[in-house]
Amino acid sequence: MASTNTATPQPRRRRKPETQLGLVRRARQMDRILTETYPDAHCELDFTDPLELLVATILSAQCTDKRVNMVTPSLFAKYPTAEDYAGADRAELEEIIRSTGFYRAKANSIIGMAQVLCERYGGEVPGRLEDLVKLPGVGRKTANVVLGNAFGVPGITVDTHFQRLVNRFGWTTETDPVKIEHIVAVLIAKRDWTMASHRLIWHGRRICHARKPACGACPLAALCPAFGTGPTDPAQAAKLVRPGPFS
Repeated sequence: MASTNTATPQPRRRRKPETQLGLVRRARQMDRILTETYPDAHCELDFTDPLELLVATILSAQCTDKRVNMVTPSLFAKYPTAEDYAGADRAELEEIIRSTGFYRAKANSIIGMAQVLCERYGGEVPGRLEDLVKLPGVGRKTANVVLGNAFGVPGITVDTHFQRLVNRFGWTTETDPVKIEHIVAVLIAKRDWTMASHRLIWHGRRICHARKPACGACPLAALCPAFGTGPTDPAQAAKLVRPGPFS
């Protein structure tokens, strides 16, 4: 018998355009709910220092964190320093990272990045965005991952999950990652940027899926203008929830 649950959250209907203040309040309320939903949210790439996180993040392009974490133990053991990567035998490095995909391009980025670290920064990963984005293979997303998780510098990580969710949430209609980063930076308090990024990414992986979001199991349903994109019946939606972990 079909569910007749009358407590299914309804979408937030707005008869007039949302003011900027209203958007800020709604965005922060949604972040508070995600904080309660994912109290243990964190970077799902395994690392022990900034260099390891930088390398792991480069490898994570077009690859799952789970796969990267399967590769990095042997990689980190063989190349513990930037000098080791800079002088790496390309064929050996490529073979180790082959399963992450696009391994030739990634090997180029890792070797080139390490060479610049040795030439300009004494083999150490710099802790400033403007320095990180000048490294081969490092864009703003990678730089913000490293800053937020290895240096404690607040940063917004706009990956595919993050972009999908902020569009569905009605926070922005932009598709350019840099524009999205700047828009969300106004909506969320700076001190919360890094953790808010983790929470949105976790939510995108677990509930707000690309093709069929679990709307009926979503704690943000009452505040989300995209409610109804996926099944709204709680029982049906519950079947779509992926509990993780994804590391």
